Amino acid sequence: MKASAFVYPWDVNGDPGAPEFVAGLGVEQVTLAAAYHSTRALTPRHPRHRVVTAEHAAVLYPPDATRWEGREPRPYEAGDWAPGDAYGEAAAALADAGLQVHTWVVLAHNSRLGAEQPHTSVVNAYGDRYPWAPCVAQPATRAYLTDLAAEAAVRPGARGTELESLGWYGLAHLHAHDKTGGVGLGDAGQYLMSLCFCPDCRAGYGGRGLDPERLAAAVRAALEPVWRGSAPSDGGWVGVEKLLGEEPANATRAWRDDTARTLQEATVAAVRAAAPEGFQVLLHADPVSYHCGANAGVDPAHILSVADGVVVPCTGGPGLLTPFAERARPGAVLAANLTVVSGMGGRPDTLAKDAARARELGATELRLYHAGLASDGDLEAVRAGLAGR
Repeated sequence: MKASAFVYPWDVNGDPGAPEFVAGLGVEQVTLAAAYHSTRALTPRHPRHRVVTAEHAAVLYPPDATRWEGREPRPYEAGDWAPGDAYGEAAAALADAGLQVHTWVVLAHNSRLGAEQPHTSVVNAYGDRYPWAPCVAQPATRAYLTDLAAEAAVRPGARGTELESLGWYGLAHLHAHDKTGGVGLGDAGQYLMSLCFCPDCRAGYGGRGLDPERLAAAVRAALEPVWRGSAPSDGGWVGVEKLLGEEPANATRAWRDDTARTLQEATVAAVRAAAPEGFQVLLHADPVSYHCGANAGVDPAHILSVADGVVVPCTGGPGLLTPFAERARPGAVLAANLTVVSGMGGRPDTLAKDAARARELGATELRLYHAGLASDGDLEAVRAGLAGR
């Protein structure tokens, strides 16, 4: 099973030994960030620094001025954490070490965009904006994401891409200073708190036979017992229907599913139109279409008819692979994404066993998160685990 390690450009640039070090892990490929959200990242082996602060979402290469002239939204360029063509410099060094290079492109996750252009953000039923979450129903945002994907994915020398957050983002953000866990929202509460009520989504609900004002009021009423702790908010989609009512719940889901599907179709088509023959397009995906976040909720049969495959989160267990494996066509890539940073909940010491179990459930490849963030001890366990594939 081919394995790829996630890497940031700042893990490589300025460290002459980094490419050979990554290649020495036993991976055949790297998934290198070309467009990424804000983050604060350790670089435990770099000769010049130990912490990199990426202050905002940015492209890690010089964007095409002609493509973006006069447009909003448009990509933000990186600051001193990834100057110039940071992606291109790192990609060349990694390729020289014998590694295949695929791009890693984060799309609908951009806090700076939401701060500077608030109208682009998801708005919940209470009127609160989520600046990290661009609403993927808005036409200008959809055009921006589609063109950003085509530009950031097809960098010189790249043989494929992995598109992250190509769908709805919602309440969950995984921000370092989040204080949102005081009430157990569960699947159902998360869905209701992630429903968007921007003007475009209001119009979308109207097209599905819902009055958006009444819907927002119904969402607030449905959540009231959840805030009090007097009603459970788990139970998957049945829980959503129980809280909101079956008919309105399914109408909101139909609107959101269609919005995400058409964006995914348009984006993959745009990437393929810009890419050379044989270029591989994968999505970071969750097999439950109403889920939000970096692993976009998808319909497995649909997305496997659109893209070349998916990258599936498997650190908590490989069970999410099964819905994709049951619907995969011959040749589809099902990549099991395993965290190998023990300080972030990963288990590099069980990599060989976890990889074998993922293979049993249909995985055809591995993704290892994250070669730049892991300690030497974690990566030694990765070497041993990959040697035992």
